[in-house]
Amino acid sequence: MSNPMVSSLLNKLANYTNLTQGVTEHEEYENEEGVTKIRSPQMGTFIGVYLPCMQNILGVILFLRLTWIVGTAGILESFAIVVMCCTCTMLTAISMSAIATNGVVPAGGSYYMISRSLGPEFGGAVGLCFYLGTTFAGSMYILGTIEILLTYIVPNAAVFVAEKKEGEAEAMLNNMRVYGTCCLALMALVVFVGVKYVNKLALVFLACVVLSIMAIYAGVIKTVIEPPDFPICLLGNRSLQNHNFEKCVKTEVIKNVTYTTKLWELFCDSRHLNATCDEYFTLNNVTEIQGIPGLLSGVIKDNMWGDYGPSGMLVEKKRQSSVPAQDNSRDIYMPYVFNDISTFFTLLVGIYFPSVTGIMAGSNRSGDLRDAQRSIPFGTILAIATTSFIYMTCVVLFGACIEGVVLRDKFGDSVKKNLVIGTLAWPSPWVIVIGSFFSCCGAGLQSLTGAPRLLQAIARDGIVPFLQVFGHGKANGEPTWALLMTAGICEIGILIASLDAVAPILSINGMFYPVSCVQFFLMCYLFVNLACAVQTLLRTPNWRPRFKFYHWTLSFLGMSLCVSLMFISSWYYALVAMSIAGCIYKYIEYRGAEKEWGDGIRGLSLNAARYALIRLEEVQPHTKNWRPQLLVLLKLDSDLGVKHPRLLSFTTQLKAGKGLTIVSSVLEGTYMTLGAEAKSAEQNVKSAMHAERTKGFCHVVVSSNLRDGFSHLIQSAGLGGMKHNAVLMAWPGAWKQAEDSYPWKNFIETVRETTSAHQALLVAKNIDKFPSSEDRLGEGTIDVWWIVHDGGLLMLLPFLLRQHKVWRKCKMRIFTVAQMDDNSIQMKKDLQMFLYHLRLNAVVEVVEMHDSDIAAFTYEKTLVMEQRSQMLKQMQLSRNEREREIQSITDESRISIKRKKSSVVETLKAPNTLQAQLITKLGTKSHGNLNDNAPATPDHRVHMTWTKDKLITERNRNRSEPNVGVKDLFNMKPNQSNVRRMHTAVKLNEVVVNKSQGAQLVLLNMPGPPKTKGGDENYMEFLEVLMDGLDRVLLVRGGGREVITIYS
Repeated sequence: MSNPMVSSLLNKLANYTNLTQGVTEHEEYENEEGVTKIRSPQMGTFIGVYLPCMQNILGVILFLRLTWIVGTAGILESFAIVVMCCTCTMLTAISMSAIATNGVVPAGGSYYMISRSLGPEFGGAVGLCFYLGTTFAGSMYILGTIEILLTYIVPNAAVFVAEKKEGEAEAMLNNMRVYGTCCLALMALVVFVGVKYVNKLALVFLACVVLSIMAIYAGVIKTVIEPPDFPICLLGNRSLQNHNFEKCVKTEVIKNVTYTTKLWELFCDSRHLNATCDEYFTLNNVTEIQGIPGLLSGVIKDNMWGDYGPSGMLVEKKRQSSVPAQDNSRDIYMPYVFNDISTFFTLLVGIYFPSVTGIMAGSNRSGDLRDAQRSIPFGTILAIATTSFIYMTCVVLFGACIEGVVLRDKFGDSVKKNLVIGTLAWPSPWVIVIGSFFSCCGAGLQSLTGAPRLLQAIARDGIVPFLQVFGHGKANGEPTWALLMTAGICEIGILIASLDAVAPILSINGMFYPVSCVQFFLMCYLFVNLACAVQTLLRTPNWRPRFKFYHWTLSFLGMSLCVSLMFISSWYYALVAMSIAGCIYKYIEYRGAEKEWGDGIRGLSLNAARYALIRLEEVQPHTKNWRPQLLVLLKLDSDLGVKHPRLLSFTTQLKAGKGLTIVSSVLEGTYMTLGAEAKSAEQNVKSAMHAERTKGFCHVVVSSNLRDGFSHLIQSAGLGGMKHNAVLMAWPGAWKQAEDSYPWKNFIETVRETTSAHQALLVAKNIDKFPSSEDRLGEGTIDVWWIVHDGGLLMLLPFLLRQHKVWRKCKMRIFTVAQMDDNSIQMKKDLQMFLYHLRLNAVVEVVEMHDSDIAAFTYEKTLVMEQRSQMLKQMQLSRNEREREIQSITDESRISIKRKKSSVVETLKAPNTLQAQLITKLGTKSHGNLNDNAPATPDHRVHMTWTKDKLITERNRNRSEPNVGVKDLFNMKPNQSNVRRMHTAVKLNEVVVNKSQGAQLVLLNMPGPPKTKGGDENYMEFLEVLMDGLDRVLLVRGGGREVITIYS
């Protein structure tokens, strides 16, 4: 055995550091001359986790305020406060241990755990709040250091001295500001010069804390044998400040002569026996009792219950008789001990809770531990158990050993300005004074060391853009800018924390601690518990912590305790802290960088989405819940960009209904060859959606032809109950000028498929003339031409559009058409009543269409339409002939080559031809084949060769028919059915143009397509005539169900 156990322990203690791993790395960087040595972590549980947690938990509250809390709240209520706070931190430590053992936790500690478990929004919000809490805690520790210095060590060092008693508090506050600023500057300078100096002092600070606690327990044991001599002076039942007099008597007899004492002079206007004295002083006698009666004195009975009171209340001994005075107006000028602030239970909870913080010290240094998976849970929980035992026993022992009036004396005025807890310590009160002074110094240095690194970790993650400057520092990574920011916030705390009457904070007479700081710590612990609970309930595959002694119920209990303590300590500060965190959350969500850390909120969203989708698919949505779930069919240009971005703008304006939006497009080809182009197109569409502020999903598919692609999207877009119920597309404006008929046939097939799928169809004409989302339309109208009832969609769309700021100022007009035998007046009344029940505000107009003779223009328009159709057929047949001639030449050359080959090759042709015929007989045709106008053979088989004889026969047969058509082309008469349809379209267009030519938008019923494909082109002509002369038109075809109801 090379090293004895004791020497090994001493060696580890000599190398003890209370700094996080990032700080240690920076220190090593400074010590090395350009060489970075990589060494394995050597810290164990005791040195790496237990001692740092102990040092961070035990601190200023224990030494300066715990005795006052026990005296004010009583032993029972103080014990309840300690148990409640310690239980909260213990449950949080269990959750933290589970998270910390689920992977390495680098610098950032709680921020890293929350952000990687709940996402950057929660992590950034809680991390910044925790940073503010840690920074203000630094202010608290610095003010605590100055309080000890000026109150107990060198009281004569005060810069400001009050001339009157009522000015003492203000003078003390000014001294705190001056000395606090100097102390802050000195500490910040030490941290800036090098954290290695803080590291070297860590052992000294830890030793002071341990020795001070040992001195307290030693003093308690000594009270059993020999209680210390700390007499206190009572006037009646009132406790007196005895630092201005030595003897607790009014007069004394020296050589049979009665002399007045210093106490007499404090209450009388002169030192003579016949002087005028304070009434209460005259009526009551002074008594002297021991301030530390001891453990066996039975004083525990008097200290069992609390003694709350308002600010300025006198500290009085219970069960002590006294004679009340009539006039108490001058009590404030007398040397009594007063309450400096109003006291109540929730206030004490807020003051005490900071004394149990610091449980993250072990998890922050996981990279420095030999076995972090074992050390963090064991060391942290053991440290909390140890400190909880210390706090609980101190509450009981203080109440059992110290007189109640001394416990309630916050600053030790009744024991000659000694620290109250110091009067109990052995061998001397100076052990506690010096120990608490260095403890506060160490805690302040730790705050100034840890808080900048927390801010640096948040800044380097880039989740808050304006904080990125604080991610930079010195060459070794020291967070210089973050340190300056932290020092500035600490200075604000030092300067304004004393404004008890102005700023709603807690004043502890020189040590001022904002309650919001407590809220920030509690909020951090709340989200640590939430992170553990979410991960446990989601059962994500990556959730495999080595620490097994956790359960989601414990995490929820910890969350409940955190929320309860937040509102118990201060409900309005809890709301303020939550509001601050909420604002930071929304800012990060709106402006922060997108981070994907595999957080639990994403998994929670997936589970919630799965549950909601399953519930949605169980039942059909009610009419009251109907909203347009849009499938937007986009066209892409040659550069894979969006051809009509205003279609996305219109989608955004229509989505005041907050429904589903799926933006899709199709690339023609195979996915193997166009996979990269499809991804690029999808990114372009997403960029266009972001530019137009369209919220929804994007999907670009690759198909053998566009028709199949759009058909698949109409059939299969969406998931479960979140499927589209309406299709939005642009009108093919240049369909007449197209070289082939594919665009308008594609459009008509889309109309047919949406009708078969019982989906609504919205077709926007002149979509590029529609307003963008940045435009604001002034006075204007949205005109609805309600010709056929389609479920109410025609009337619902203008209402949804007017919810958007672009269309908000536009008024809605509804036109309906009456025939000769209709009662126009009654129709208008009925329609107005119908709109009233639908809660829609619109102007109603009934337009009468008279039967008239069919004008010559209608015949001419119909004739031109039919002639154009015949011409297209001729052009298509001529093109087919040319293709077949080329094919015959190619086949003849191939036959001449094949004749030279062996007969074996010729025998192989038969099976191939037979196979092609069998495939064709299966009848599997794509949409692309449906648009092929080549005449089919009677047996509907595909011939592998086209012989010359067949070519001549087919050419003679085909030429006979078109030649007849050409002769009669200009002598033909229009079809009467087409004439009637054209007449209706022309008359309706005249009425619409007359009434709505100046409207901002015109909505029209879209007639259904013809049942046979022979009239497809005529259908396009009818629609073109119907919309002629109108700038912005939206054709609407309902999906076959009611979408609006008069019921609530």
